[in-house]
Amino acid sequence: MNLRRPTILAAALAATALATAAVAVPVTFQVRMAHQVELGAFDPGSDFVDLAGTFNGWGTDPLTPLADADGDTIYEVTLDGFTASDYLEFKFRINGQWDGSEEFPGGGPNRSHVVQESDNEILVWYNDDAPGDGGPGELHWWNDRVFYEIFVRSFKDSDGDGIGDLVGLTQQLDYLNDGDPATDTDLGVTGIWLMPINDSPSYHGYDATDYRSINPDYGTMADFQAFLAAAHARGINVIVDYVMNHCSTQHPWFADSAANDPTYRDWFRWSPTDPGQTGPWGQDVWHWNASGWYYGLFWGGMPDLNYESPAVKAEMFDTATWWLDTVGVDGFRLDAVLYIIEEGDQLQNTAGTLQFWQDFNAHVKAVNPEALSVGEAWTATGIVLQYVTEDRLDFCFEFDLAGATVGAVNDADAGYLGWRADQIYQLYPHLQFGTFLTNHDMDRARTVLGEDDGKAHVAAGIYLTLPGIPFVYYGEEIGMTGSGAHENIRTPMQWTSGADAGFTTGTPWYPVNGNYPQYNVELEDQDPASLLSWYRRLIAVRNQSPALRRGTHEALGSSAAPTLAFVRQSENQTLLCLANTASQSLGGITVTGDASSLEPGDHTLVNLLDPGDVIEITVTPEHEIHGLEVAGHAVAIYQFELATGVGDGDGVLPPVALRLEQNVPNPFNPSTVIRFELPAARAATLSVYDVTGRRVATLVAGFLAAGGHEVSWDGRNEAGRTVASGVYVYRLDAGDVQVSRRMLLVK
Repeated sequence: MNLRRPTILAAALAATALATAAVAVPVTFQVRMAHQVELGAFDPGSDFVDLAGTFNGWGTDPLTPLADADGDTIYEVTLDGFTASDYLEFKFRINGQWDGSEEFPGGGPNRSHVVQESDNEILVWYNDDAPGDGGPGELHWWNDRVFYEIFVRSFKDSDGDGIGDLVGLTQQLDYLNDGDPATDTDLGVTGIWLMPINDSPSYHGYDATDYRSINPDYGTMADFQAFLAAAHARGINVIVDYVMNHCSTQHPWFADSAANDPTYRDWFRWSPTDPGQTGPWGQDVWHWNASGWYYGLFWGGMPDLNYESPAVKAEMFDTATWWLDTVGVDGFRLDAVLYIIEEGDQLQNTAGTLQFWQDFNAHVKAVNPEALSVGEAWTATGIVLQYVTEDRLDFCFEFDLAGATVGAVNDADAGYLGWRADQIYQLYPHLQFGTFLTNHDMDRARTVLGEDDGKAHVAAGIYLTLPGIPFVYYGEEIGMTGSGAHENIRTPMQWTSGADAGFTTGTPWYPVNGNYPQYNVELEDQDPASLLSWYRRLIAVRNQSPALRRGTHEALGSSAAPTLAFVRQSENQTLLCLANTASQSLGGITVTGDASSLEPGDHTLVNLLDPGDVIEITVTPEHEIHGLEVAGHAVAIYQFELATGVGDGDGVLPPVALRLEQNVPNPFNPSTVIRFELPAARAATLSVYDVTGRRVATLVAGFLAAGGHEVSWDGRNEAGRTVASGVYVYRLDAGDVQVSRRMLLVK
């Protein structure tokens, strides 16, 4: 949205908020464990679940177990002594251990709760892992899409008034997707996100004056319906920006509210005096009006709607119904989702805001179960996760991953990106996050990348092959630049090298970017080495590759810091993806995986981006590939075409059997490594026992991916104390199968 700056959860939220009431109130914590029982990850007869948070030393002062008094697998504990407005962060654990399932304290995603004066009951699934959620296969139509973000004002002017419009957009749809998958002259996008199209006094449209209108600068509702039909005919889904947090001071609702109309007065937040609050980036959030002080987070021209008023909520939900049911859009991009409901001095990420999105999602799905809701939660991943769990939004944009991608390319070092991409993939429900380089609120990608064509190529190759749902910002694919004021990053689309870049026959609403003679669709369309041609190839390969759209992700280690390496795998396709973030060619690269990503054997690999690039590789018994080469700023998507020595040659790495290997070293002191393999994703536990059969330590407990895993043991028990020398048994429990081995600790 306009005037956006990136924010992080204010540091003050990590501390207990100032008490607003002296009365101590209880909080009840409840967690559903039924699915963990079903998975075999939790045994009600021998395991327990406990609570760790800011209020008990993260589970050390003291241990806080929950009880299931009625046997319904909902575990509960009530703690007293809290004060209304206290801000709590917490997680649940199994057997008092940090086993990775709910992550480590401070490492996110911490659960949070703002204590209310009454009715403080929290009920969640353990690790937000409800039955049927989060596993491969739980996917949706948007997972098969590559979206294209469009600012209608800047895309194509059809009538010479200098302003892009819906007729012009419709005329250019063949550029985006001509509806024929056999052609290669279109970009190949299969989803469109339109920035605000409602009537608005501002050029950007993020301050609506009528939520059920089309901005007359862009055309009529009939023009929009014609565009929508043409897009759908080409297999393109369309989502529209829905700015629910705020509107314009010129909206009739606000005018009536400012006039003390009793129907609309509480549709906005008013105060007789200036409360003096400042926002997440230090801005004033209360603004003067002859009728009093009103709340507007972003600026005085955008008053926030007050969702404490049932009438506001009902009207905005009804408007969503109208766009879905009457107009026929496929969903919404939801602006500023962090800020919907304020609670005292907490202006973002409140319990009320999270509940609001749960309510909104339920409403949308009741209208159209296939409708998409994607949120702009511009904050750290650990906070974003709260918005895509508990049946809230379908997914949100992944800003941390975007930053890591651009950073890796600029620094020619993919180490952090590889780790971060893998972490993000593991944290979210399977593939439910939006990927991008930059958007309409950020300096353009090519500018951030130093206007370096090679960097632009490799950055595009990375985010269009990593997991997630990709979004291309209009003009990114031809190398448009822009920085600073938002108008500079929303300039007219560069179609030709002619006057005003072919955007209009009149005077453009804002000057065309200066690089348009060299970077435009007409010129790049004829150059197979252009950035536009590269985007077309990347998107075409993604559209044709189930592993890139719906497959799992396995990060690989790389001996060359600039090289990002990972495996994407679906039921019938396995891909080795490589990206060199450095400008110089790299050779002699070794990549390292495990049994889930690289099965030993000889393989023929074909680069889907360049079918003439065929290589023969050997995966060693240590799951390594040696001697790989990647050109400077190059990306390769190698498909396993043939396997010899293993498998049946169908291009898919064969599944592995359940296997527990001998620990290395053995005997050992002070630590040893245990490796095991699972034939399929399942709940598994790896524990250490002494010779009397008493459990000493639990090394792994949770739902694990298929393939190879390894863990180390440092000879300490669950209390953290060093155990004595002697023979110990380590046992792998996976479903109804158990495998055990012995090891010797010597001192």
